Amino acid sequence: MGDYATRLAPAGRSSGDAVKRRVVGLLTGALGAAVVVMMLVATEWALEIADYVLSLRLDQYGIIAHDVNGLPGILAAPFLHAGFAHLIANTVPLAILGFLAALRGIGRFLAASLIVILVSGLGVWFFSTPGALTVGASGLVFGYFGYVVTRGLFDRHLLDIVLGLVVAAVYYSLIEGVLPGQAGISWQGHLFGLIGGVLAAWTLRRRRRQAAT
Repeated sequence: MGDYATRLAPAGRSSGDAVKRRVVGLLTGALGAAVVVMMLVATEWALEIADYVLSLRLDQYGIIAHDVNGLPGILAAPFLHAGFAHLIANTVPLAILGFLAALRGIGRFLAASLIVILVSGLGVWFFSTPGALTVGASGLVFGYFGYVVTRGLFDRHLLDIVLGLVVAAVYYSLIEGVLPGQAGISWQGHLFGLIGGVLAAWTLRRRRRQAAT
């Protein structure tokens, strides 16, 4: 009897330590996600302020559809905006959805961001009107939306599934942005950003080990 009681104590302590480690891990992940996304948003604002104050005309480095010289703009366009109104419109959803996308690890977040940027940018380059210039972080916004909504389904992670449902309910109106017809809006960037986010969630899914038979 005494031996049985002695074995229970370490198990209890081990369980408590595991919970503490998990809480610490979540808090650390949230802090890291907040810092990375703050840096992303700060970069967007710093570039727009520099563009305005110094008249750098940075928008010219965006994506120019069907122009080989405009291909480098695929990497630059998400950090450039057509004025402060455009930047302000993107800032809040970029910060919120970016933070949620980064909660599962900075490495996965950076990889997902690269996938979204490439898929969105290539979609804009191929399917926009030839010669059209496109800038803005809205492709990233739609990409993070698609990533957060579908990540839990591919990972089979209950908490992420619930989070994805909440995000889908709150930001469902974003889906209208993938439809053509809105003047001055790159629906191509939105649509392919969303596709890129889903593709990133699938590509970066955590593969579970098969149970040993």
